[in-house]
Amino acid sequence: MSLQEESETPEIESGETELEALLGDLVVDRDDHENAPAFVIRPDTVQETLDRLKNEAGYDHLSLVTAEEYPDRYESIYHLKKFDDPTDEVSVVVPTDSENPVSESAEPVFRTADWHEREAYDLVGVEYDDHPDLRRILLPETWQGHPMGLDYDQDRPQMVPLRENANPLQEDQRADSDSDTMFVNIGPHHPATHGVLHLETTLDGEQVIDVEPDIGYLHRNEEQMAQKSTYRHQIMPYPDRWDYISAGLLNEWAYARAAEDLADIEVPEYAQIIRTMGAELCRIAAHMLAVGTFALDIYGDFTAIFMYAIRDREEVQNILEDLTGQRLMFNYFRLGGVVWDLPEPREEFFESIREFVNGLPERLEEYHDLITGNEILQMRTVDTGILPKEVAKNYGATGPVARGSGIDYDIRRDDPYGYYDELDWEVPVEDGCDNFSRLLVRLREVEESAKIIDQCVDLLEDWPEEERNIQANVPRTLRPDDDTEIYRTVEGAKGELGVYIRADGTEKPARFKIRSPCFSNLQTLPEMSNGEYIPDMIAALGSLDIVLGEVDR
Repeated sequence: MSLQEESETPEIESGETELEALLGDLVVDRDDHENAPAFVIRPDTVQETLDRLKNEAGYDHLSLVTAEEYPDRYESIYHLKKFDDPTDEVSVVVPTDSENPVSESAEPVFRTADWHEREAYDLVGVEYDDHPDLRRILLPETWQGHPMGLDYDQDRPQMVPLRENANPLQEDQRADSDSDTMFVNIGPHHPATHGVLHLETTLDGEQVIDVEPDIGYLHRNEEQMAQKSTYRHQIMPYPDRWDYISAGLLNEWAYARAAEDLADIEVPEYAQIIRTMGAELCRIAAHMLAVGTFALDIYGDFTAIFMYAIRDREEVQNILEDLTGQRLMFNYFRLGGVVWDLPEPREEFFESIREFVNGLPERLEEYHDLITGNEILQMRTVDTGILPKEVAKNYGATGPVARGSGIDYDIRRDDPYGYYDELDWEVPVEDGCDNFSRLLVRLREVEESAKIIDQCVDLLEDWPEEERNIQANVPRTLRPDDDTEIYRTVEGAKGELGVYIRADGTEKPARFKIRSPCFSNLQTLPEMSNGEYIPDMIAALGSLDIVLGEVDR
């Protein structure tokens, strides 16, 4: 144990003791998780336990809910953090009987638990008592069985009766002449590049009084595929396909961080700098597309703003292609580092990055002239799509969505990984809580990413050739200890992207759970849209910058 670890141990043990005292007889057992103390509780005390942790201990961020079926029980795990300090974590483990997998819902304490528990019910089969709307979320209501259950029969035919496709408003609503209420299906279609989404919208006149996002059209069960793959080589290509638009390296880092911490792999410093540079290039590419499609959603500007954004995105893609050999599905990270060194000649590669980064300030001025200074966009985005700070926290919103609501939260700074804590940069935060603020945050983040990339290039240019270690010495086959559990997150382009892994002593994970920032962020759409007009709802949707490949996974 290092001196630093020795100095931290008493504080950690003291914190766990305080939590155990706070929870008292609610705790029936303890569990060991690599990243957080884990307390086992009864299924009928979920709300009381989470309420104490949230309101008395300050764990105000429900990051993820993980569910799994064991041979003798079901289990739900609530992964809690603090927005003020995401390194302060705690897990609440809720086992339920295998014959009657019913647990109390966490939704009254954390609003974000609504969708997370619906997914756990849909895919695993855990039922949550007192849940406001416990039904499937990714699969049709008529689906037979739970795909991630132990006894799931994948060959069982799935037949959808005609009634499932009937008009949900069977009775003619026009019979009520005093009502202006109207049900409108927006989608399922592919709006811009967000993905296949269906919005079930109820209008009162021209105002939205309710909207329910209907997801699952792009569900591929990436988690199950990861559980059928080996840690060392087979899982890494999958993360590129979660946010398939532009966040490949950011996604790969989420898996790499979890697996490397699980297997105690230390990445060489040189490889960390390359990872950091590549991740920020991906962030710029993602934000360029977000800005371009947002303008497209707001006032249909394809020829100017959208193509401006695509022009700059293409330059980033050219650099990433030189680095990784691919334009979209990079598969560049490896456990322990990266697959190969920077392209030769290095001077030309660095020059292409410098040229792009140095030209960004002038181009961002163009964006502000065309977008943020545009009166039409201002009228459509200022004071629309309001998402108050505390509401955003309650929904587990992260990334530019949270920072646009005044939440100063960024995993890169608050739970450092890679080389971020060695570099000079800032976290942009806006407190307008509206569509305009979320746009400003993304444009400011492009500037900060450029600063990070510039410093990485400085370091890489001067790095001694004999010390350019791109990978740690990783065993060909990884077999983490049985029943070892870990949850790790990174700052993706759209927010907090996390991976939970439970090992069973084999070369494949027993449970692999993905925490998608888009999944939690999309939940906030009704909060931003109710009382607004339809065009404002479309603007709010665009400001979330969701990608359904990551929402559905």
